[in-house]
Amino acid sequence: MPMSEIDRLIAEVSRSVQEPAVLSALRAVPRDRFVPLEAREWAWEDRALAIGHEQTISQPTIVALMSEAAALTLDDRVLEIGTGSGYQAAVLSQLANSVVSVEVVDPLRRRAAAVLVELGITNVVVLAAGGELGAPDHGPYDAILVTAAAPDLPPPLIDQLAEGGRIVAPLGAREHQELVVATKREGVLERRSLGPCRFVPLRGQYGFED
Repeated sequence: MPMSEIDRLIAEVSRSVQEPAVLSALRAVPRDRFVPLEAREWAWEDRALAIGHEQTISQPTIVALMSEAAALTLDDRVLEIGTGSGYQAAVLSQLANSVVSVEVVDPLRRRAAAVLVELGITNVVVLAAGGELGAPDHGPYDAILVTAAAPDLPPPLIDQLAEGGRIVAPLGAREHQELVVATKREGVLERRSLGPCRFVPLRGQYGFED
């Protein structure tokens, strides 16, 4: 029997990520529903794709790496900074109790929220970005994923992270970053690098100036 598109994608991702729950989450989420119609022929390839508004849907391997690094349980509350297409939030919805996702680009926020509803995903709330980074009123969070590059971990997000919580973010320069996971222990962050990456820049005070 020939290998299906999703089987090929999972085989590719599993070269970097072996956590069964994460691979099952990727298999459960139809990535083609989160990309524009003109890009759907490439939806099951392991690469980032443009979704408009100078934003991208991340490479599935990166989505899986970030999800694995967050070390989620089904009791966890998760904050995502940068909803984008909604794909990462949909994957997280399979691994955690609840997900709050924040997006600054309103057309992307509305589209992501609509797709999540269409797919019957009920444990994700998509919010418009407000004056303060994150969603402190819904926290604290057991894990925070930042899907846009920043020079360093933004202090407001550290404040929203629960004791023992994990924050995963691409940190560094505008063009090249390291994917970092930091665990909060007694108010101090213990960091480790997951390797090089490249994300679109975070907007606002804690991102990069235009």
